[in-house]
Amino acid sequence: MKTSVLLDALIFLLMLLFAYTALSKLMDFAEFKGQMFRQQLPSWAAAILIYTLPGIELLTVGLLYQPLYRRAGLMLSAILMTGFTVYIGLALAGAFPEKPCSCGGVFRHMGWKTHFIFNIFFLLLTFTGLYITRRERRLQQNS
Repeated sequence: MKTSVLLDALIFLLMLLFAYTALSKLMDFAEFKGQMFRQQLPSWAAAILIYTLPGIELLTVGLLYQPLYRRAGLMLSAILMTGFTVYIGLALAGAFPEKPCSCGGVFRHMGWKTHFIFNIFFLLLTFTGLYITRRERRLQQNS
């Protein structure tokens, strides 16, 4: 498979993921807000995330869409997916007395283990995308 086709597929999947999660949070904002305040976070951090997380997810979609900013979108995707995955990993390890899910849409119905595997998969997609863009950039510079 050509790397550009693979990269386009990875980008599409990441855009779909972040657009879906952001829109599901915004469409059921009251539920998302309540779930965030039940997280194992200081209330000031939850208050910030409530209003910034959907915007950051939509920004990620926009960056991924524009080839000129795709690398930045992949980096932001890596940061988001790493944070979400670490949080789920800590929840699975028993680090939190409660494990509320602030995920939107169909993701709130996933079990924690399934969600962890799902996140690992998308984190690997993100790292693969970063690898491909770095390799393509090097090839263009050497041409």
